[in-house]
Amino acid sequence: MVTETYPMLIADEEVASERLLLRNVEPGPCLDSLESVRFIVIHCSATRPDTDYTVERLLRDHRARGFRTIGYHFYIRRSGEVSQHRRLSEVGAHARPYNRCSIGVCYEGGLDLQGRPADTRTPLQREALRRLVARLRRLFPQARVVGHRDLPGTLPKACPCFDVACLL
Repeated sequence: MVTETYPMLIADEEVASERLLLRNVEPGPCLDSLESVRFIVIHCSATRPDTDYTVERLLRDHRARGFRTIGYHFYIRRSGEVSQHRRLSEVGAHARPYNRCSIGVCYEGGLDLQGRPADTRTPLQREALRRLVARLRRLFPQARVVGHRDLPGTLPKACPCFDVACLL
């Protein structure tokens, strides 16, 4: 069973009707509108299966890169636990230059034991990711689900180390 440890939040309010709340987003450090979300971008943490990459460690690493907090909107641990780190209306820091038009989702893993890119998602992660992406697609029906590697103009990488078409 997947444990969801987040309510989806907008402006620090738990969302009962995400679509209604998103229509009232103020322009600025937030996304411009519901329609401005063009991509749901899937990432991996680029960590080996024998490495416990906690939310605290992810936060520390992102702060070391100059971010004020975790750059992804959601993070999925190997246990299937999903945590939210940015409000849906907030601009992420995960796929420059697409941050203002995307929601970032990262799963723990993406490297095999030798450090090579590999789909290391656990069955619980697969289920959690499938459920989260389905919910996000209902909120943002115009958005394309893509892997980080599929975005033109971003640094070349293997991330998320699987073909995201399997989520659709």
